[in-house]
Amino acid sequence: VIIFSVFFLVFLLLRILFGVVAKRRVKNTHSCARMHRFDAKAVGLSEGFVLTNYTELKGCGCKVPQAQLLEFLKDAGVGQLLRGSGPDAGTALAPEETGLDCAIFPLERYPGMFLIQTTDFFFPLVDDPYMQGRIACANVLSDLYAMGVADCDNMLMLLGVSREMSKEDSKVCTQLMMKGFADACALANTRCLGGQTVFNPWPLIGGVASAVRSEGDFVKPTEAVPGDVLVLTKPLGMQLAVNAHQWVMQERYPPAVLAVCSLEEQDRAYAMAVESMARLNRVGAELMLKHKVHAGTDVTGFGIRAHANNLALTQKAAVEFQIHTLPILAKMVAVDTAKGHAFGLLQGRAAETSGGLLIALPEAVAPVFIADIQEREGYQAWVVGKVVPRPAEKTENGAVLLPDAKIIEITRLTVDENPAKKAKV
Repeated sequence: VIIFSVFFLVFLLLRILFGVVAKRRVKNTHSCARMHRFDAKAVGLSEGFVLTNYTELKGCGCKVPQAQLLEFLKDAGVGQLLRGSGPDAGTALAPEETGLDCAIFPLERYPGMFLIQTTDFFFPLVDDPYMQGRIACANVLSDLYAMGVADCDNMLMLLGVSREMSKEDSKVCTQLMMKGFADACALANTRCLGGQTVFNPWPLIGGVASAVRSEGDFVKPTEAVPGDVLVLTKPLGMQLAVNAHQWVMQERYPPAVLAVCSLEEQDRAYAMAVESMARLNRVGAELMLKHKVHAGTDVTGFGIRAHANNLALTQKAAVEFQIHTLPILAKMVAVDTAKGHAFGLLQGRAAETSGGLLIALPEAVAPVFIADIQEREGYQAWVVGKVVPRPAEKTENGAVLLPDAKIIEITRLTVDENPAKKAKV
């Protein structure tokens, strides 16, 4: 009896031990899936507080459509103002000329030096105010990173304090957003040294990122040539995952969507979207200089096709960017299809927030660039297109999404479930 009892106790202990190990393995494997779990009450907000209920436009989906923006610039004569007519006219890459969010201006008093500057802000797109601040900062910095500028010299914060919330919720929410923004600055090795704060019906957060560089210390977005390929460092479909999550939170998840994407699958997509949006593109920026890439932009509010088109338009060579692959968060294609393609995901026009870098570089360099991303961060990256000579019948550069574009369903962001060298996001 004693021997039997001892064996039974050992059996129970081993079962408990392996059960704990198994649970730990599940936690590690699915840490991303619980990353977005937000308990409003635990951080001092009122029970049932949902940040995205205080806006009707989410993230970079609040951006004015590109065609309308270009009309504003044209009618206001802003383009001519920025281009100027002095001896240095044409040396600055002003936003309306590049179609990008980052401006590069030569500093006349400091020959050979350039001011690289960008600004961005948007309304809530996630439940957690802290993560909202993290994502907002990552999104602003991404414009610098797209120029191969890995270090921001100064950051200013733009903040809108909601007047629609209770006084206490407004205070806690604003402080959490500011902390998230500041923590992302710390991860980027920069500091927020000022800004502007206003009252607004909807909460908003963003900033102004600046860097001073000498020529050769950043990537001019103009050097793509035929034979280059296009690499994307984050998946698409993040804005759609955010919208689908809000449908769940508001208990209006469409039956047609539920038929193709379960609540568990949507939950997983939202978790990956939050992690991806909060991840800095800083390593990608460092690798752009290391591998001497030819051009880059980031994919945000206009969608991948429009951002690729903007980048193609800036090139010195007569080229066309052809997008042949779309890496998209799992189930988001099915969700968009169930919604009648309202988001334009397969057309390359779905808005993204804090999206990946879209980089033009020599074909032989692309595998090394991707391997470096995987080695340093543990995250995936993909060759999504190619640069070809501009067709003879076309008079200006541009980008096209090929009709037979390959769709890659992304079920995890990382190369491995538990990458050994995964960087902080």
